[in-house]
Amino acid sequence: MRHLRSIAVFCGSNAGDDPAYAQAAAALGQAIARRGLKLVYGGTHKGLMGVLADAALAGGARVHGVITQRLADRGHLHQALSSHEILDDMKARKSRMLALADAAIALPGGIGTVEEFMETWTLNQLGDIDCPAGLLNVLGFYDPLLALIDGMVAHRFLPAAHREALPVDGDPERLLDQLAAAQKISVPKWIS
Repeated sequence: MRHLRSIAVFCGSNAGDDPAYAQAAAALGQAIARRGLKLVYGGTHKGLMGVLADAALAGGARVHGVITQRLADRGHLHQALSSHEILDDMKARKSRMLALADAAIALPGGIGTVEEFMETWTLNQLGDIDCPAGLLNVLGFYDPLLALIDGMVAHRFLPAAHREALPVDGDPERLLDQLAAAQKISVPKWIS
């Protein structure tokens, strides 16, 4: 079992079209707080990101925001965070979030959320980091992405072991348990 101390969460700066997304963000924030974990996230008060941070803070968690200067200048920085950093660009922001985290979770979100998750999964696959990443699959939001990934396996662009090792769940507590139990992938990415 991994000793998780901090979780990076990638999620939408919009709330989505169903209250279940915000409920899941709040439930994840509460679960992080209950476990005594630190939340590392994108630092804004907007959308699911704000709901997540507010719930974690209300539960007593330390919440560390990592935001870009451009977004901070636009007034997007959450003012109640335990701590925050303002960095030059999104690339530095992602890198710093992963440096601070023992595992990562993607809630529903837009292209930035998917890109952050996929980069994290890729860096794990290549062995550049050891920070397991999982999907909080609210209302089947990630089912189309999972179907694409299953197609990568079927067409031999991705080893099945890499797909099987991807933690996916609709429940925050179970997903955190899966991340704590995640083993570093030892199967090479190259299929012979």
